[in-house]
Amino acid sequence: MPDKTPLPSGARDPRLDFFRGLSLVMIYLNHVPGTLYELITSRNFGHSDAAEGFVFMSGCAAALAYGPKLAGGLNVPSVRKIWGRSWLLYLVHLMTAAWAIAIISAAVKWFDGAALLDRNALMPLRDDPFAFLIGIATLGHQIGYVNILPMYAVLLLGAPFLIRLGQRSPMGLLAFTIAMWCVTGLFRLDLPNYPFEGGWFFNPLAWQLIFSIGILTGLALRGGTRFVPVKPWLVWPAAAWLLLCAIWVKSEYLMGALGHVVWHLRNWGVPFFLVDFDKTYVSGPRLLHILALAYILSLPGIVPRIAASRAMAPVRKLGRHSLPVFATGTILAIFSQAVKEVHPGGFAQDSVLILGGLAIQYALASVRDWLREVDKRAAAPGSGPGAAIGAPPPAPNPRALSDMPIPESRWAARNAP
Repeated sequence: MPDKTPLPSGARDPRLDFFRGLSLVMIYLNHVPGTLYELITSRNFGHSDAAEGFVFMSGCAAALAYGPKLAGGLNVPSVRKIWGRSWLLYLVHLMTAAWAIAIISAAVKWFDGAALLDRNALMPLRDDPFAFLIGIATLGHQIGYVNILPMYAVLLLGAPFLIRLGQRSPMGLLAFTIAMWCVTGLFRLDLPNYPFEGGWFFNPLAWQLIFSIGILTGLALRGGTRFVPVKPWLVWPAAAWLLLCAIWVKSEYLMGALGHVVWHLRNWGVPFFLVDFDKTYVSGPRLLHILALAYILSLPGIVPRIAASRAMAPVRKLGRHSLPVFATGTILAIFSQAVKEVHPGGFAQDSVLILGGLAIQYALASVRDWLREVDKRAAAPGSGPGAAIGAPPPAPNPRALSDMPIPESRWAARNAP
C-alpha cells in the first residue's frame, strides 16, 4: 500500500497538475484540427479524450480544495466561494467567446474568410446576429471549441452539495450520480439551446457523473486512501479494455464488426447512452474508457514518478494555472483555425501555430508563477523593499508521489477548477 503520511502544509500531489497540464496540451492540439499534431492526442487511442480527463480531475481538485471547508456541513462562506468560482468561469467564457467572435469577424471582413461562418455554430452570427448575441450571453448558444467552460460553471454550482453528499455517504453520491446519468440518457434531458434547437453539446446533467467520480476520488485521496482499491481482478480487465479500445479505433474490421453489434443492441431496445459513442451524454464506451484510464494511471509506480519528474515540470506548470492557460489556448486555437482557413499552409505553418501557441501558454503560466512568488515574499514576515524577489519555487516534494492526503491550503483553493 502507498505511504499515507500527510504532506507538509501547502504541498500538492504533482499528478493532478501533471495530468491537467497534459490535458490542456491535448485540448489545444485537438482544437486546431487538420494538423499532424492532433494525431498524437489520447482520442486517437480510445473512446474518450482530454475533455473527460479534465472534468474528472476538476472534480478531484474541487474535493481537495473545498472538501475541508464543507466537512462540518454546508455553510454560506464555502458555498459562496465555490459559486464565486462558477461566476468567474462564466465571465471567462464570455471573454473567450468575445475574442473568438472578434477573430472570426476580422477574418471574414478583411481576409475573405467567410467560410468560417459555416462551421462551429457560427451561422447565426451572419443570419440572425441579435438572437446570436442573446444566446451567447445566456449560454443558450455556444460556439464550437468555445463550449466547455459553461458546463464546468454549472457543475460547480452543484459541487457543494455533491461534495457534502460524498463526505456523508460515498456510496450515496455514487448511486445518485449514476441514477442521474441514467435518467438524463433515458429521457434525453439537457439544458436548452437558443437560437438553435436541441441542447448543450457538453451536457452537464450527464457529465456530472465523471465530475462526481472525480469528487469521490479526491475525497478519498485527502483521507489517504483510494476510492477504488488496487485489485488484480480490476487492474487486468481495465488494462484489457484500454488495449481493446486502442485497437478498436484503429481497425476498420473491428469498427465494422463492433459497430454492427451496437446496431443490433439498439434494435433490441438497449438505451443509446449505454452502447453508442455519444459525447453529449457520456455514453457507455466513452465512460468505461475514461474510468479505466484513470484507474490504470492512478496505480502506484512509474506514473507518479514520471508526473513528479524534473522533465515534466513545464507540464505541471501549465496544470497549476489551468483556467488562464485554457482560456488563452482557446483564443489561440480559434486564431489558428482562422489562419489555416485564409492561408492554407503545410507542416511548417502548422508547427508555428501549434508550438508558438504552446509557448505563449507556457510563458503565461511562468509569469503567473513568478507573480505568485512575488506575492508570497511580499506577505512573508520581514519582507520589505529590500527583500529579494523572483527566486525559483522549491522543488517538488518526493513524498508527494503516493496516494497521500492533501492538506488544505490557500494555494489549492485558488487553483480549484
